[in-house]
Amino acid sequence: MSTLENVKVFEFPKVSDPRGNLTFIEEAVNVPFEIKRVFYIYDIPGGVTRGGHGHKINKSVLVAITGSMDLHLSDGYKEIVITLNRANKGVLIPEGVWVSMQNFSSGTILLAMNSEYYDEEEYIRDFAEFKRFVKTYNPEP
Repeated sequence: MSTLENVKVFEFPKVSDPRGNLTFIEEAVNVPFEIKRVFYIYDIPGGVTRGGHGHKINKSVLVAITGSMDLHLSDGYKEIVITLNRANKGVLIPEGVWVSMQNFSSGTILLAMNSEYYDEEEYIRDFAEFKRFVKTYNPEP
């Protein structure tokens, strides 16, 4: 099972010229899995928290296409916070990591690319249950 050490922050390629920037994303090249589901979150009201769940098998890459937000990530033992604020910056979130998204700036669009199709059974939405789940796969470091 993955831990926070498996979270990866990286930059996608950026091609710049006088007309602007172009960033490309290719599965199995700069996203380390087959992309089965893509969604984006937008028109986020001020002060709300999104996410609040972990995954049993799904991996995600998150990108703030516009705006900024903070990812609060936990492996059940410790937490890290990563700010997404550039359209060519991505974060790989492996399975077994709790995700809470906060502090959205006005106009933020968050893109999510996932390794699995949507399956509600694959989500863990209660943090206490999540901690029990990760302890079976990832004993306390």
